[in-house]
Amino acid sequence: MTPPPGRRRRTAADGNTPAHNFPRRGTVRRAQAITTYGVGSLIAVDHESFIVSGLDEADRSWSKGESKVVHERRLARLLDVDHFRLPPASEDTSKDGLRVRRFPLMHSCPECNELQPHRDFSPPAGRSVCGTCEVDLVPSRFVVACEAGHLDEFPYWQWVHRSPDRDAARIGKCGGKLRMRTTGRTSSLRSIVVSCTCGQVHEVSMEGSFRRNALKDLRLICRGARPWLGLSATDPAGCGLPLRTLQRGSSSVWQPVLKSALSIPPWSNGRADPLAEHWDALRQFDNPDHIAIYLKGAFKGECPLPLDEVLALLDAEREEDPDGEAAPGFDHRYRALRNKEYERLRSGNDESGHSRDEQFVCETPLGDPRMLQPLGITGPMLVKKLREVRALKSFTRLVDAESTTDVKEMSLSQKPLRWLPAMEVQGEGVFLRLDEHRLDAWEKTTAVTARVEHMRSAHQRVLEQRADDPSRAVPSPATPRMVLLHTLAHVLINEWSLEAGYPSASLRERLYAADDMAGVLVYTATSDSAGSLGGLVAQGEPKLLDRTVRSAIRRAEWCSSDPLCMEAEAAGSAGTNLAACHACVMLPETSCEHNNILLDRALLVGTPEDPALGFFGAVLAS
Repeated sequence: MTPPPGRRRRTAADGNTPAHNFPRRGTVRRAQAITTYGVGSLIAVDHESFIVSGLDEADRSWSKGESKVVHERRLARLLDVDHFRLPPASEDTSKDGLRVRRFPLMHSCPECNELQPHRDFSPPAGRSVCGTCEVDLVPSRFVVACEAGHLDEFPYWQWVHRSPDRDAARIGKCGGKLRMRTTGRTSSLRSIVVSCTCGQVHEVSMEGSFRRNALKDLRLICRGARPWLGLSATDPAGCGLPLRTLQRGSSSVWQPVLKSALSIPPWSNGRADPLAEHWDALRQFDNPDHIAIYLKGAFKGECPLPLDEVLALLDAEREEDPDGEAAPGFDHRYRALRNKEYERLRSGNDESGHSRDEQFVCETPLGDPRMLQPLGITGPMLVKKLREVRALKSFTRLVDAESTTDVKEMSLSQKPLRWLPAMEVQGEGVFLRLDEHRLDAWEKTTAVTARVEHMRSAHQRVLEQRADDPSRAVPSPATPRMVLLHTLAHVLINEWSLEAGYPSASLRERLYAADDMAGVLVYTATSDSAGSLGGLVAQGEPKLLDRTVRSAIRRAEWCSSDPLCMEAEAAGSAGTNLAACHACVMLPETSCEHNNILLDRALLVGTPEDPALGFFGAVLAS
């Protein structure tokens, strides 16, 4: 990572190749540039703090020469882009890296206690030390943000002087300098004291600065600052929302909005990649002759794909459009994307009829799947090859993007771009479904619906609390079917981490839970050496799968925290779990689609008082 240039970038002797001597501040893994340290996030490197710059300044580090182009048409169409790009990696051919800016700018010196912008300490070039004391400077622990996603410096001057004045021209006109010290009496905010040498005000502690209305009482509102796009960048539409104080390292400062898709036929063989920038134009034509004319002009000769194959791909796109809506919303189109994946996982895609470039191979197992019928499991499929693309669509601050329909997501750049950052995973997996007839009868029982309703109500309260307008909070996805599939996926991952030799963090679930879907895909979710060892697919053979499911169910029957775990009336975050804890079914966060909520192993195995509550209760009784 390198900070952005303060002046025009120099060029090499040939005048073509850019050259610079910006120091590298640290390293992050490629996946972290999407999930943890994406555009707009704060990153701590040693004793310094930076914000990852927007994509506008990444024209070189994210260029096609530095960053691999990734194609996934179904996801690109959903996000209205042409393609995706992997973050630049130093171990590849990257000569630059991710650009960062110093943020926050306010720093303090632990020796002289001065609190001022970094440049005012007159640090030596390339170092972050006090020019007088020669000790490392400490970046401000506090920043402010609004629910629209803007981020700014904490207003120390107004906090000390208790002044609502936001006029930058008058800040510091008292003639004094700010100082910050810690009393050392406690570890609370009361021990952090800020003062001004003007002598007109008393020193003030930071206690109370995290109150929801602390800055609103000073009549301070958001000015729309977007430091990841430039130190002086502000939202042209303005803002004016209330500000909230946050710790610099808080998870609320940056929350990614990630969307993913599996590569499935007819897009999974890579043949359509050369047409990535032309699909939107091709969709406007209904006449094959017009399409042929367009392709001839676009490629100045012969198109990489035959015309009949292009027409088949266009028909496949139209089939994925949600029915019943003239202009379907994003959520409806994303559900349609999942529906197509579910259909393809059910039908399979035999490797023998495809080229080596095929990235999705899903076959029926060799064994007899009827032996799984006593378990209520049907249609197991061996996904021998799969590819998943996860794209960073945008990000939010303070508000969870999954909790409300009216959240404002922050853009990754100032100008519209036809690409987004993404990462790809290639691996293997096992897909299985639950018997629809048995599932329908089970999920309609009174005990099951009452137990899930308890979880759904708790989750809905959480969503309404996180939403700015509770009436626009998204409905909780908790249903008996969803909670059952979710918990089953967790116990299978735990079991396979023991049987197949995969660390649980390298496995991931993908749930297909709706009125017309009842399946779960467990697949390798890492791009390192644990990505595809072959052991996971072998676990999908009916004989091994039967043994694994029975072992996982019996293991879930008891927890080292029982009876407290099983008898808990609320568990997990805000009571969104029931019989679930870290000793039984919870997984690493990278493995779970729903952040380890909406779990209940009682729906698998029942309770001591009501064994029939569990979908697999009959298995334990036999």
